[in-house]
This record gives sequence, C-alpha cells and structure tokens, in this order.
Amino acid sequence: MNFLRLLRPHQWIKNSFVLLGIMFSKQWDQATLFLACVTFGAFCSIASSIYVFNDLLDIEADRQHPTKKARPLASGLISPRSGWMITGGLVLIALSLAAVSGQWVVLFIVIYAALNIAYTLRLKQVAVLDVFIISMGFMLRILAGTIGLGIAPSSWLLICGFMLSLFLGFAKRRAEFFTLENNGVSETKNQTRQVLRDYSPMMIDQFMAVSAACTILCYGLYTVNSETVARYGTTALIYTLPFVVYGVFRYIFLLHRRGKGNDTALDLYSDPHLLVTVLIWGLVTVVIIA
Repeated sequence: MNFLRLLRPHQWIKNSFVLLGIMFSKQWDQATLFLACVTFGAFCSIASSIYVFNDLLDIEADRQHPTKKARPLASGLISPRSGWMITGGLVLIALSLAAVSGQWVVLFIVIYAALNIAYTLRLKQVAVLDVFIISMGFMLRILAGTIGLGIAPSSWLLICGFMLSLFLGFAKRRAEFFTLENNGVSETKNQTRQVLRDYSPMMIDQFMAVSAACTILCYGLYTVNSETVARYGTTALIYTLPFVVYGVFRYIFLLHRRGKGNDTALDLYSDPHLLVTVLIWGLVTVVIIA
C-alpha cells in the first residue's frame, strides 16, 4: 500500500492527455490504439518516477507541510534508498515502453523527465515559469499521442490543452494559498512552497481568469472552425461546449467553496458533478465525431 501511495496512481489520469490526439483524429484501428495505450503506460511510469524523485528531494520540506508529512518517504514508511531504487526502475520501464511506441515517444519521455528534474531542482521556485513548466508537461503528453503515433497534431488541440493546463496549474497555486491561510501561515513565512512569496492571491486569480476564459474561447472557436466542420462533417461539436464551460466553472467553485484544487486528479474522482461532466463530454464528443 505504501508503495502504491508513493507512485500516486490516482495521478495517472493526467496522462489521458496522451489519448486526446487519437480521440480527435478518429484513427481508432487496433494497432494505433495499442501504441496509444503503451505510450500512456510510459508516461504513467515516468510521471511516477518524477513524483518519487521529487519526494526524495523534498523530504524535509514535506515534513513541515500539514498534509504532505504523511507521504511514505516523509513519514519514514519507505526509506530513501528504496525510493532511489524505485525511481530507477520506473525510468527503465518508461523508456522500454516508449521504445515500443517509437523514437518520437522516447524523445518526448526524455524531454519530459529532463524538464521535470529541472523543475524540481530549481524552476519550481520561479514564479509564473513554474506553472508554464507544468503546462509544458501536458503539451508533451499531447505531442506524444499525436506526433509519436504518426498523427498530425491539431493546433487547436494544442492551444486548448495549453490554456487548460495553465488554468489548472494556477488553480493549484491558489489552493496552496488557501491551505496556508487555513493553517494561519503567511506567504512570507511559508517554508513548504517558497515560490508563493512571489505570488499574491489577487495575481493568481487574474491568471486563472485569463487562462479559464482562453480555454473556453479557444475550445468554442475550435468547434465552429471551418476546418473542424469539414473534418467531421458536422457542426454539432458546438453542443459539447456547455460541458467545458460547466467543468471550468465547477472547478472554480470547488476551489473557493470546497477547499479543492491541491490535487486535480483527486478532485475529479471525488466530485460527482465534475466526474460526470467529463465523462458525458467525452461520450458526446466521440459520438459526434464518429
């Protein structure tokens, strides 16, 4: 159980961004679906290795955090030596799976790992850039699920994914402010997420508003774009827009009124409104483009 907690398998849902390309390209043949699943598995492995690596470097800081102190490494349930062995094993698994999908996927996996190592060591302390690095990780997932599988990536898909990941990243920073406030700690005295000293709640609210608006606007424009209509032979994709709008608004509500936002994946699993919205959006989208 501690081993699974260390890997954070509930976070693997973020790697579903790998499947967006195959979903919207309609390349649903058995071979492409198999490679998409292998690529998904590769990102699950490399993402878990980064989680363990990050926990190894942040053991002392996590022990000062109100919730992170219960993590397996910070609490001492798993030794650092075991943590390093697990990290190495996961990297080998990720590279092996990526090699099955092809050299492009291997390249994206290596870039993803390098980017996240740089984030862990230094870049997570640089305001604004920290969230952009997180967003780039989602972009690499999309590229691996498109270029990596021989599918031409849609510029609209990349823009929408980029803006959505920025929104979720800034929402996480806002949630961290709420956590500090609830524990009576000011951002200037915060020792667990030092980058918050360069942010302010009002600043992040503005970043969230911009990225949320761009997400909705870009997706809406994508659904009515002439190229989109020609590709799928229908104008009905616009009817999926309300699900996107509701999902974004619901997440903002959960952030401000339900204390969510620290863990996007867990928020999705735990909120029936959000989960059902995402599932219906996916189902309706597939039915329309099929």
